[in-house]
Amino acid sequence: MEFDDLSNRVIGLAIEVHRNLGPGLLESTYEHCLASELADSSIPFQLQVPLPVIYKHKKIDCGYHVDVLVADSLILELKSVDKIAPIHEAQLLTYMKLAHIRTGLLINFNVKFLKEGIKRMVL
Repeated sequence: MEFDDLSNRVIGLAIEVHRNLGPGLLESTYEHCLASELADSSIPFQLQVPLPVIYKHKKIDCGYHVDVLVADSLILELKSVDKIAPIHEAQLLTYMKLAHIRTGLLINFNVKFLKEGIKRMVL
């Protein structure tokens, strides 16, 4: 699968974080370290972006947050779990639909080699 330039850059930065920290830490640790890498690379991003649900034309704040929104065009859903489950994929797809963002990366840092923990999803 061919990745776009932004996805490739973000994956490279996530690999750098994983290379330095390894698996086994909390998701929030990876999130903040990846944010540092994004900032150092001058890639615009936001952390923990509120994501309301639109229900019958009303905005309902249900407490959902996008882990990392990169350049207003890429959602990163970060995990540190034994194994990615179908619910994690469904979560990312739903966040992408709610945010009207076509591309997302599901990144599980709790793996030996990060390339095994990355899944790119497109609507």
